[in-house]
Amino acid sequence: MKRTYSKYSAKDDLIWLILRPWIFIPRVLYILLTFIFLFLRILFQGNSKNKNIQKNLSKYLFDVITDLGPCFIKLGQALSTRPDLVRQDWLTELTKLQDNLPAFDHKIALKIIEEELGSPANQLFEEFPDSPIASASLGQVYKAKLNNSYLAVKVQRPNLYFLIRRDVVILRFLGTFLSPLLPLNIGVGIGEIIDEFGKALFDEIDYQKEAENALKFANLFKENPNIFIPKLEKKFSSKRVITTSWIDGVKLRDRALLEENNLIPASFIKTCVISGLQQLFEFGYFHADPHPGNMFALKGGNADCGNLAYVDFGMMDTITNSDRLTLIKAIVHIINNEYYLLAEDFQKLGFLTKEQDLQKLVEPLKEVLGGSFGAEVGNFNLKNVTDKFSKLMYSYPFRVPSRFALIIRAVVSQEGLALRLDPEFKILKIAYPYIAKKLLTDNSEEILDILIEVVFDKKGQIQIEKVESLLNILFRDSENINSDLIPVANAGLKLFVSKKGSEVRKNLLLSLIKDEKLEFTDAKKLLALIRDTFSPLNIAKSAVKNIISTV
Repeated sequence: MKRTYSKYSAKDDLIWLILRPWIFIPRVLYILLTFIFLFLRILFQGNSKNKNIQKNLSKYLFDVITDLGPCFIKLGQALSTRPDLVRQDWLTELTKLQDNLPAFDHKIALKIIEEELGSPANQLFEEFPDSPIASASLGQVYKAKLNNSYLAVKVQRPNLYFLIRRDVVILRFLGTFLSPLLPLNIGVGIGEIIDEFGKALFDEIDYQKEAENALKFANLFKENPNIFIPKLEKKFSSKRVITTSWIDGVKLRDRALLEENNLIPASFIKTCVISGLQQLFEFGYFHADPHPGNMFALKGGNADCGNLAYVDFGMMDTITNSDRLTLIKAIVHIINNEYYLLAEDFQKLGFLTKEQDLQKLVEPLKEVLGGSFGAEVGNFNLKNVTDKFSKLMYSYPFRVPSRFALIIRAVVSQEGLALRLDPEFKILKIAYPYIAKKLLTDNSEEILDILIEVVFDKKGQIQIEKVESLLNILFRDSENINSDLIPVANAGLKLFVSKKGSEVRKNLLLSLIKDEKLEFTDAKKLLALIRDTFSPLNIAKSAVKNIISTV
């Protein structure tokens, strides 16, 4: 029998559960008592130096999360990507939440396959194993064989819709009720954040929706040789079963494991982060669950960019074009230490109310973000910023718009994944050059407007120091010079002579006029900067490297 699932509705689902007090009341009491016992045990044993005590405590934490079910496992998965938040011995146990959970009965899985696909598994596939190869929060995966090729067949856990519907309602109820007592100040009802989580989970248990997501994601990265998306097998996919080509790779879980397979961890970090930035800032469509169980390192690629495979496209989200461009502006304003303009960006994104006096936020923002690409870049990571912002939120009216819940989750998870592979990883060392290159090579109207804002001030004068900052960020080491110099030079030349470049040409001419006189000082500085950056020697180095990389 084919299942049809309703969309998430906080109001309707709450009414549904309240009308079933025999389900609602015992479950609430069970969750509360479970967390009280967990809190007490962590309180009394969390700081113990005894390894056996910590091992038992981490196992207890894993058991508690798995026992509470899919909603709580999803929350635990997010924690499992943060080595900077969770102690290492606990982290090892929590990592099992990604794809090493207890499997459900194999006979039930076979029954679901037959109900969904219309025939028994042994008739659909040449070979179908007697047990799953991996088991995660929402389903378990079998390695089947068809036409001499291996396939990944993911079968959904039974009764999942009921379990998620029940627990999301209870999480929302408890979160709303307990939020005044929690040491949080996110400036928005926690219920709104849980609503976003609930919507994403309801989408995730619809495997037909996941199939559509996989096809869309694959199309976005079809020109990227470093990103691989498994091929969807539509004939063997439905609401509760999804089948794709099998991925032979190494999970991005452990640095030592990658090195054992002669893979370079840093190359996969770069591919992972750059692809994440592309999803947010170019496509406006992103993988919201990038934990190590959903990402594989593949053979091939090179020392700079490794080949990476994404799997599991159940939890995806979009970002509006307006938000996407404002985020790019915000990063540019951080680069240029323009904290009033940064406050305006936060206001546009909904982190601040329209009534807020932005001038009062200039110094606090400078304190939190100042020097993030200067002397303090070695200490910069999202956790440091989050810690500082959490303190800032108690004094200033910042709020977290609910639409950013999954964006923040994705970015934080991705940074956590990178930190697992390289504890010294700093996300801005990749993010800033990416944004700089995008500004200098993307000739879309929107990006051109941002570039003009960087190059020229409100009076139309050239801001030499900002242009220099942008180029320094992109070309601050020889590796970036060699790989990016020619693309940037070509894009700049094309822009200058194109129809789109008329605004740039106009501003350059206006910048030569000061006090009704021609003034060539800034123009000379700009020409000198361009000459030094795009010198024949640097161009030659770039050309040679490009030739070598294609051989």
